[in-house]
Amino acid sequence: MRLASKERFKTLVYTKEDMEAIRMGRPVDFRKISQRKLAKRVGVHPSFINHLVSGYRTDCTTEVAENIAEVFGLDVTVLFDPQEPISNRQSA
Repeated sequence: MRLASKERFKTLVYTKEDMEAIRMGRPVDFRKISQRKLAKRVGVHPSFINHLVSGYRTDCTTEVAENIAEVFGLDVTVLFDPQEPISNRQSA
């Protein structure tokens, strides 16, 4: 499945900018979850979550997408778009 919106995902997970704001004493949304905590709850490496947040990676398995959505109590389609299998894609 493909991440529908990196920006939407960033509203749920602490980013580098959020951590800098915390260090500087600026207010942040404390309803967010850390990337490390999300990774642990989903069962993936923290770098995988970081890659989704940064946009370096935009896809994951259906199982991982469903687990991420479950952590946030959201329907998987709020965060992810189904991805057509490569074998079913038509060339232009």
